[in-house]
Amino acid sequence: MLTDQLGRKINISAPPQRIISLVPSQTELLFDLGLENSIVGITKFCIHPASKVRQYPIVGGTKNLRLSTIIDLQPDLILANREENEKGQIQQLEEKFPVWVSDVSNLEDAFQMIAGISRATGTELMGQQWLETLQDAQRHWHQKAASLSRLRVAYLIWKSPLMVAGSQTFIQAMLDEAGFINVFQDRPRYPEISSEELLERSPDLIFLSSEPYPFSEKHLAEFRAMAPHSKIKMVDGEMFSWYGSRLLKSFTYFEQLRDMIP
Repeated sequence: MLTDQLGRKINISAPPQRIISLVPSQTELLFDLGLENSIVGITKFCIHPASKVRQYPIVGGTKNLRLSTIIDLQPDLILANREENEKGQIQQLEEKFPVWVSDVSNLEDAFQMIAGISRATGTELMGQQWLETLQDAQRHWHQKAASLSRLRVAYLIWKSPLMVAGSQTFIQAMLDEAGFINVFQDRPRYPEISSEELLERSPDLIFLSSEPYPFSEKHLAEFRAMAPHSKIKMVDGEMFSWYGSRLLKSFTYFEQLRDMIP
């Protein structure tokens, strides 16, 4: 009997042999735990590792699952997430299969998720190795970040309407980790904002994230005209919002990002 991050008891009698992951960052973690032969289904947003995910059945999007496809695959474990998946669909799946649900809003939650999934899949040793590696990388980054100034940033996730990451989000926790002050940390979740409000907050930096909205280089000029007193920068959204083994790349990315910002 296992407990997921919602505190629910999950009955798994043996290491699962047929796993479906409904969460992209947790799909990548499964590969890094050595479980690629146990995966039987993933979502269309599960894009890492790119060289391997193409061979697996797609069970829909994270919020629009094909329940009949999942049922046909007969998983003995489904990995879901409280925020990324739709509650009603997860409840339907729970009636037929063990569903382990993560709930991640900060790095400690992410580390607990890795430990929990490794226990659920019988890969505790590999999971512990990953945790030690991640924590070492975090300590190394903290040593460098301690001497850096904390710049004020607005982190945009959508264009029309303008939406930013606020408090109570994993992105907020990662902005803190990267040494930035979120100028919208007084607003919960993912608030809509106006261009006037963006100007009023006067951030040192405006980050245009590569996901979920696909901001790209073509948007830089538009935002430079909108906020001429802020520096506009494209950032890799995966480095701020994926909470599995990709975190190892995040700490290196933060170091490189801060090196590029005066």
